[in-house]
Amino acid sequence: MSLKSWILASRPKTLPAAIAPVLVGTSLAYHVGKFQLVPASICLLFALLIQIATNFANDYFDFKKGADKEDRIGPARAVASGLIGPETMKRVTGVTFAIAFIVGLGLIPYGGWWLLAVGISSILCGYAYTAGPLPLAYVGLGDIFVLVFFGIVAVCCTFYVQVGFVSMDAFLAATAIGGLSTNLLVVNNLRDVDTDRRASKRTLVVRLGRVFSLWEYRLFLLWSQVAVVWMAFRLNDSWVQLPILILPFGIALWIALPKAQSAEDFNRLLARTALFLVLYSTTLSFGLMI
Repeated sequence: MSLKSWILASRPKTLPAAIAPVLVGTSLAYHVGKFQLVPASICLLFALLIQIATNFANDYFDFKKGADKEDRIGPARAVASGLIGPETMKRVTGVTFAIAFIVGLGLIPYGGWWLLAVGISSILCGYAYTAGPLPLAYVGLGDIFVLVFFGIVAVCCTFYVQVGFVSMDAFLAATAIGGLSTNLLVVNNLRDVDTDRRASKRTLVVRLGRVFSLWEYRLFLLWSQVAVVWMAFRLNDSWVQLPILILPFGIALWIALPKAQSAEDFNRLLARTALFLVLYSTTLSFGLMI
């Protein structure tokens, strides 16, 4: 059991979904002259720990439920590949969630005790993503979980602990970031639809079909552009529209998704979708801070 195995289990390619909302929420706080380094840093660490702990839990419980078997076509999973023992993964998952909780307590002086409920619900939903009697990913609620917690909650809470309120602009940015993060899950679920169906993992693509997921992906791409135009109008700041520069990349993804067939196609598209999220959050943040 090596460090490389734990890095694999943490799924580094998913971490932009944790970093992007904190970056954008902090840039919005900077835009209104309220940037605070300490709460912003705590938000980033908390988000990364929740993402990694959720990935660990997913690795363990997908193995236990039979979703990760020899016929898996996506990247290798640490427990299913024998790189990390199931019980070790289970213990480390609990420890990582516990550390996230302790880190999150540091936000209470900046936002109040109600943030305790936000932190606990984030941890419970991260655990319940693939665990418990009603695992979110297995009943088609994974997309909503990502949209809410890696979009709305992450951006708005990052903004709130620095500024003291949540603005309409923070909410618009939050839905855009959450949608693009959800697109990572859409590509993943389209790739794994056959193995998920055999494992009774009823993701939205299993429940509602490929066409639904194609349009879900496309609508989130479209909304990300509409959101920045709306924000620029509200803020009277044309620099906020900087993410429009990557619109051609978004169009390329729009066209490429229905053409993806093999595991290699989907894995390549997953990496490009993550890159789009990185570019979008970076250009939006830069536009807000100019």
